[in-house]
Amino acid sequence: MKAWQHFKTITHHKWLVLCGCFRVGLYWQGLTHDLSKYSPTEFRSGAKYYQGTRSPNAAEREDKGYSEAWMHHKGRNRHHYEYWTDMNRETRNYESIPMPRNYLVEMVMDRRAACMTYQGKNYRDDSALIYFNRSRERQLMHEQTRQELAYILTMLAEKGEKETFAFLKDLLKGRPFPWEEK
Repeated sequence: MKAWQHFKTITHHKWLVLCGCFRVGLYWQGLTHDLSKYSPTEFRSGAKYYQGTRSPNAAEREDKGYSEAWMHHKGRNRHHYEYWTDMNRETRNYESIPMPRNYLVEMVMDRRAACMTYQGKNYRDDSALIYFNRSRERQLMHEQTRQELAYILTMLAEKGEKETFAFLKDLLKGRPFPWEEK
């Protein structure tokens, strides 16, 4: 039963991301978003730790001290900022690098869809921004990615989907962020 519920949850999430991506012109990314969640590594853990109110990765992490499903997922899905980490040749430390715009936009759609999936009727346009502001991840992202994501999530919270999605569509066509304009 948990496997079926997990399947329905990830498929619903994937559908919401697809719809959002299609609205801004990211057709291929919408179609291929999160396919690794159906792989044995991720699906088994997802079904085992399924709760329906939050990511099963959190429950797996609480149980085992790490999430094998998350480590698998973040290494295969470019819409996660963790994917964009590499060793700096000079410092020989792992550092985050800026995300390309198309993956940044997919990340926005992913976060929006995750909030819609787990919050259900309690979802609001500021849900993803609230989650972002409460998380520690802001400290781990590249400064440029953090600034861009915060700007977009704030726009979604304050101006709604219609204006934000129009901005994202233009952003994908090369429109600069306000601070990049000359």
